[in-house]
Amino acid sequence: MDCDGVLTDGQLELLENGDEQKTFHARDGQGISLFHRAGWKTGIISGRTSSAVERRAQDLKMAYVRQYAKDKVKALEEILALAGVSVDECAYIGDDVGDIPVMRRVGLAIAVADAVGETKQAAQYITELKGGRGAVREVCDLILKVQGRWEELMERFR
Repeated sequence: MDCDGVLTDGQLELLENGDEQKTFHARDGQGISLFHRAGWKTGIISGRTSSAVERRAQDLKMAYVRQYAKDKVKALEEILALAGVSVDECAYIGDDVGDIPVMRRVGLAIAVADAVGETKQAAQYITELKGGRGAVREVCDLILKVQGRWEELMERFR
């Protein structure tokens, strides 16, 4: 997935030290954790770089993080090689035109509800929720349910 506009609402607060402050939604984090519990791996491909992204990815135990990825397709190919999976086995969530080249290659291309029009046109699925407002959780839940894993994962909460 992309980060800004997907895991966050797209707003950036530039700090005096040159870093960025970002806000993440707790439900997206829970969705990612459930996704990992089912045995799936996640990652971020971002054109920007931020210690907040690195920290969030570490907290969530995301397997693949590529920041300052000026060529997102190349970053995707590196991740696929490391993961040992094909593009058909990969989903990607984006929000802006920089995500379209990756979306055109993966098996499931997803745009968040508030993505730009061109990105929505490249998507096979558009979330009901906005980026940074639960869209990632929506996608994780959807995939887990379609794969028949949801009920099994919910047992520990009953």
